[in-house]
Amino acid sequence: MSRALFPLAAARLDAARQAGCRLHLWWRDDDVEAPGAALDRLLALRRATAVPLALAAIPAGSGRALADRLFGEADVALLQHGLCHENHAPGSEKRAEFGDHRPPGVMREEVAAGHAALAGLFPRQLLPVFVPPWNRVGAGFRTALPGLGLPVLSIFGPAAGAPPHQVNTHLDIIDWRARRGLSPAEADARLAGEIARRTAAGSLSEPIGLLSHHLQHDEAAWTLLAGLLDLLAPDPPVVSWPALPSLLAPPAR
Repeated sequence: MSRALFPLAAARLDAARQAGCRLHLWWRDDDVEAPGAALDRLLALRRATAVPLALAAIPAGSGRALADRLFGEADVALLQHGLCHENHAPGSEKRAEFGDHRPPGVMREEVAAGHAALAGLFPRQLLPVFVPPWNRVGAGFRTALPGLGLPVLSIFGPAAGAPPHQVNTHLDIIDWRARRGLSPAEADARLAGEIARRTAAGSLSEPIGLLSHHLQHDEAAWTLLAGLLDLLAPDPPVVSWPALPSLLAPPAR
């Protein structure tokens, strides 16, 4: 059924298989803070599809209840999602919590405080990855992240060659301008393009990152997400979902 829903992407998967190309994928969901029905549904979908899930948690809103809910959940990792998810950008700029318009020392203190809070809650699940709210971080401040124990940055779009190391997302199932989930046709076209780029790049390609926001999903978005995960189910050797601790580790020097 998912192949019929996403015909362009299915055709690109077939082409990748014929070319002997191996596709690596990963899944990030943003803005988790507390247990709830939406999180339960997300975790149930993860278990049903048997793929790893990286939850970007907002430190200021996360507490023991979330830690207790996620304790023992297999293949679920936590990433640091800013501190409070508050916009500090001037009105003329796009929203950002950690833009270069803020004092660097203040931002370093906030990131360190957020990291310490999450490390105390999720000592086994937290990975050294920084996910800035709205996928934006100042070009100057990002260079400070490795010194704060966060050598990996995850935003949206193709990874840049400059440090820190990036493992990004590329297919957001939400259309934020229209305030709705993508249509299957929109998601199909975007995913097909990402697969085609990986097939052309071969072994040098970066993982395809799927991005969801469980608190913002309507029924159409949940259906779309389930369909994408079904289409992209692990299919060795073509489609693989690497373990998150290895995928999101900084490169060896």
